[in-house]
Amino acid sequence: MNSHSSSDNIEKGTIEYNPRAEQVQEPVFVKRPSTIANPGPAGVFAFASSTLLLSLYNAGASEVHTPNVIIGMAVFTGGLVQLLAGMWEFPRGNVFGATAFSLYGSFWMSYATILIPGSGILTAYTNKEELAHALGLYLTVWLIVTVMFILPVMKRHVAFTVLLSILCVTFILLAVAEFTGNHNITKAGGITGIVTGAVAFYIGVGEFLAAEADPIFRLPMGMRR
Repeated sequence: MNSHSSSDNIEKGTIEYNPRAEQVQEPVFVKRPSTIANPGPAGVFAFASSTLLLSLYNAGASEVHTPNVIIGMAVFTGGLVQLLAGMWEFPRGNVFGATAFSLYGSFWMSYATILIPGSGILTAYTNKEELAHALGLYLTVWLIVTVMFILPVMKRHVAFTVLLSILCVTFILLAVAEFTGNHNITKAGGITGIVTGAVAFYIGVGEFLAAEADPIFRLPMGMRR
């Protein structure tokens, strides 16, 4: 690498010349700020609305007992929108947002796949108890994933810590309900899920307002830089 080509690249803003790296010919790339709008509100609203609908069903609202109405919401809102939000978080450099939105988007898509009659997943289980235990294990795995998500935010974002903690309680109750067959525990999981959705809506509105130059008000999030 000669000095002329290095200075040209520096002027173009592609690399930063590092004299220490001259012998090994390794340019040091400069991170550029992203101009992509914050996808966080879209991801949080998608999570909140899907969680609220499923939790209303689990809580027994309006005497609805067939869960298939959640399929479209789970695939497109909870699944696709969150997955896209996660992909858009990557170029913004937000590791937590990219990981959380992407994985929870996959959660909703996988949950919808279980409920789709044509997938054959439910009909593959001839024993109802085995199916219930399989769903319990499924929910337990997502409980573990959610606990892992609490660790990076508990010192810097109170609102997300509260959201994920309540979500953990929801997963615990729903998993226990599947293992025990106790419908009252399912209702309890539905109620905590409704609270989870409400907290998620709070965060979504807060981030939505924060994106405005002159919002009518701001919601406290308990964030630390």
